[in-house]
Amino acid sequence: MKKIQTTACALTLLLCSAGFSLKTTAQDNGIADRPEKLSFPPLNYEPPAQARFRVTLPTGPIAYVLPDRELPLVNIAIYVKTGEYLDPAGQEGLADLTGYLLTHSGTKSKSADALEERLAFLAAHLSSAVSGSQGSVTLNLLSKDVDEGLGILREVLTAPRFQADKIELRKQQLLQDMQQRNDDSSGIEGREAGFLAYGEHFWENRQPTAASIQSITPADLAAFHQASFYPSNLIVAVNGDFERAEMISKLNALFSGWPFAGKPPVAVPTNTVFAAPGVYLVNKPEVNQGRVSMLLPGVRRDNPDYFAVAVMNDILGGGFNSRIVNRVRGEEGLAYDAHSTFAGGTYYPLTFSVGFQSKSRTVGYAASLAMEEIRRIAAEPVSDQELNTSKHGFIDRFPRAFATKGQTAAIFAQDEFTGRYATHPDYWKNYRSRLAAVTGADVQRVARKYLTLDKLVILAVGNKEEMLLGQPGHPVKLQELTGGKFTELPLRDPLTMRPLPLSPAK
Repeated sequence: MKKIQTTACALTLLLCSAGFSLKTTAQDNGIADRPEKLSFPPLNYEPPAQARFRVTLPTGPIAYVLPDRELPLVNIAIYVKTGEYLDPAGQEGLADLTGYLLTHSGTKSKSADALEERLAFLAAHLSSAVSGSQGSVTLNLLSKDVDEGLGILREVLTAPRFQADKIELRKQQLLQDMQQRNDDSSGIEGREAGFLAYGEHFWENRQPTAASIQSITPADLAAFHQASFYPSNLIVAVNGDFERAEMISKLNALFSGWPFAGKPPVAVPTNTVFAAPGVYLVNKPEVNQGRVSMLLPGVRRDNPDYFAVAVMNDILGGGFNSRIVNRVRGEEGLAYDAHSTFAGGTYYPLTFSVGFQSKSRTVGYAASLAMEEIRRIAAEPVSDQELNTSKHGFIDRFPRAFATKGQTAAIFAQDEFTGRYATHPDYWKNYRSRLAAVTGADVQRVARKYLTLDKLVILAVGNKEEMLLGQPGHPVKLQELTGGKFTELPLRDPLTMRPLPLSPAK
C-alpha cells in the first residue's frame, strides 16, 4: 500500500510539473493558457465580384456562368418571371400544374416515359416548378453529356408535350393531397396565418380547389407555358466542368430561334391586408398540443432599418441562445421549439412572427412570456455581449453563402431575378460593414418602431377547450392577451376551401 501511495504521489508531482512546464512554455511562446484568452486576426475574405460572372446573351437571357473543374458535372438553373400570382380566377393551381408537368409529361420527340428513361440512362436529373413569384427549370448531368442535355432542355422549354395521361395522374395526386388539408395542424396553421398576414383575397392565399384543378385543360397549360417561358424572361445560372467561353456559346445556341414570343412580364401584386389585432383560434380537438403564430406587420428587404431589424430579431428569438428560446424553452420548458423570424420581403413586406408548439393548457402562458420579451427588448437596451455575439454570428457565417460555385451562381442569379443587382450592385460587398454598424441604440429603436403590440395578431390551432382553460398556477388567459379581442375561425372544406360550420359551444 505504501508503495502504491508513493507511486501516486510521484505521478501527481510529475503531472503538476508537466502542466507547469507546458503552461510556462505556452506563455513563453505567446500562446494563451486558457481558451477564452485566445485571439485571432480578422478574417480576410471578400465575396466574389458579381459583374465578373455576368453575361447578357444576344438571344435574350442574362446568365451567370461559373466554371468549376472539381467534379465532372454541369448544373444549369433557369429562373422564369412567372408565378402563382398569374393564375386566372377559377383556375387556381394552373401555374403549379404547368410547372410540374413541364418536365414530367414528355416533349415533342419523346413520350413522358421515354424522356424519363433517357434521363435515367444519362444519370441526369431534370426538374421544374412554378410557385409563388418564380418558375424554375433545373438540369444536373455529367459534363460529357452536356450537349445532349441541352438538347433535351431545349425541347422541354419550347415543346413540352403535356401528355394527357400524365395530366390526369397529376390532377388525381393534387386532389388526394387536398383531401388531407385538415389532417395536420401545421398545415392549418400555415394556411390561416397566411390569411391573417396578407388577406384572404391576396394572390398568395388563393388556394386551389377540386373545381379549379378539374377545370384546367391541356390548352390552358400550353397557353400559360408560352406566355412566360421565352428567352428575355429568363435568368440563367450555370456552374460546373466547362470552359466559360464555350458554355456561353452553347447557351446562346440554346435560346436562339425561339418558336414563340411570349407576353410581357406582369409585376407581382403587393396589395396585402393585415388582420385586425386579436386572438384567432381554430379548434382541432383531437390534438394535445397547440400551434401558435404571433404576427406583426413587417418590412421589405430594402428598408433602411433591415440590418438593425435582423440583429434585433436574432437577439430576440432568431438564434438558439436568444431570449424567447431561453425563456419559453430553457427556463420554463414550455416548448421544444420557440423562435421568431423577421425576414425582409422582396416585393411586399413579410411579417414579424413568433412561433411555438406547446401543451394545450400552457399555450396562453407561453404566448404571454413571448410578449414580455417583446416588450423588454423595446424598453431596455440589449447588452454589449448580446449585440456583439449576434453581429459576429452574421459576419462570421457570411463566407458560407459563397462556399461553392453552385451557391454563388444561384445567389447572383436570384439577385438579378429580383432586381437587387440593378438597385444595389454592391450589396454583398457592403453586407458586413452594414451589420457591423448596427448599435444597441439601433436595436432598441427598431424594436420600438416595429414590435408594436397594439397590432398583435395571435393565431392558435388546437384543442379550443383546453387552450382557453389555461395553465393552473398562472392566471394568464389566451383569449385575454390582446385586450379580449377573440375570434374563432372555422375549419375549411378541404376540396372547396369554403368555411365549415363552427362546432356548437358546450
